[in-house]
Formats: sequence, structure tokens, C-alpha cells
Amino acid sequence: MLERFRHGWRGVMTPPARLLLRLGVHPNTVTWVGTVLLVIVAFLTVPLGLLWQGALAMGVLVMSDSVDGQMARLGGKESRYGAFLDATLDRVSDAAVMTAVMIHFARTGASPWMVGLAGWALAMGQITSYVKARAEAQGFRADVGIAARADRLVVILLGLLLAGLGVPWAAEGAVVLLALAGTVTVGQRLAAVEAQAEVLQEG
Repeated sequence: MLERFRHGWRGVMTPPARLLLRLGVHPNTVTWVGTVLLVIVAFLTVPLGLLWQGALAMGVLVMSDSVDGQMARLGGKESRYGAFLDATLDRVSDAAVMTAVMIHFARTGASPWMVGLAGWALAMGQITSYVKARAEAQGFRADVGIAARADRLVVILLGLLLAGLGVPWAAEGAVVLLALAGTVTVGQRLAAVEAQAEVLQEG
């Protein structure tokens, strides 16, 4: 749902992208550094109960995630490898965030079902991205759904932020929402690809 704001956000990221290009930084370097920092922040904050601090720090890193892509566009450095690297490391970042949440739940005595539900939310998020990539490889489009990556990150980071500020059910609520929305999104994308395949068969 937040994907509609992507174009406007690229404009916000243009000044830092231009600055980094002038400094001679390669877009792929920014991709790697951003991912490594997010993984480190996720595992050094959330499992230790530093929820709002981690949410804010990861939020900044997530918001700057589009800098590398804007650098590639502005600097004429777009490449298939760059797109592949960015998409792959996005999955790593997502896994780090949700794994950190699972560790936090386990350390704080949450229900095993809640820990498992966080794992399911992680799996659905990864499958959502996989379905899109696999569909595009087969010549279909699968960018529909109520919970794209940006939506998922906003939900979990907001949940962690509120939990850290004293709302005890916020993190658990965010995980439940992600699990449900992720499952629905996978279904929506599968249905979209099936509909396109049926049209091709009829033609």
C-alpha cells in the first residue's frame, strides 16, 4: 500500500544520493553498509529489550534504503547485478528484524505460539517477495497485495516503537497483523498470476 509513495520518496533521497556520488561512493557499497548496519542494530537492540531505540534506528536505516537505487539512477550505474544485490540484501534485512523479534519474544517469556507466529510472519514476507520474483521470471506480474515490504516494515517497527514506549501488546499485535496480512498477500499474488495464466491459455 505504501508503494504508491515510492516516486516521491526518491525525490527526498536525491540530495544525499548526489552527495555520495560526488564523494565517489558506489551504490553497491551503500547497499552493503546499510544492510550490515541494520542487522547489527536489530540484534543489539530488540533481543535486549531496547525496543523503541531499535525501532528508531532501524527506521532511519530503512528510510535511507532507497539511496542506493537513486544513486544508481543518477550516476548511470544501474545494473542487473545491483538490482539482484539490493533485492537479496532486502531479504536479509527483513529476516534480521523478524528474527530479533522472535528472540525478544523467547527471552521475555512470550507464548511459544507467538514466537511461532513471528516465524510464520517472516516466512510469509519472504514468500511474498519470492512469488513476485518467480512470477516476473515467468513473464507475469505479481505486485498486488495489501502488504508489500514497505508496509511490513512500517507495521513491525511501529509495533516495536509502541511496545518500547509502554504499550505491552503492540509488538504482539504487529506480529499477528503481519502474519495475517502476509498470508493474504501471498494468496492475492498467487490468484493474480493464476488469472494471467488463464488469459494466456484462452488466447
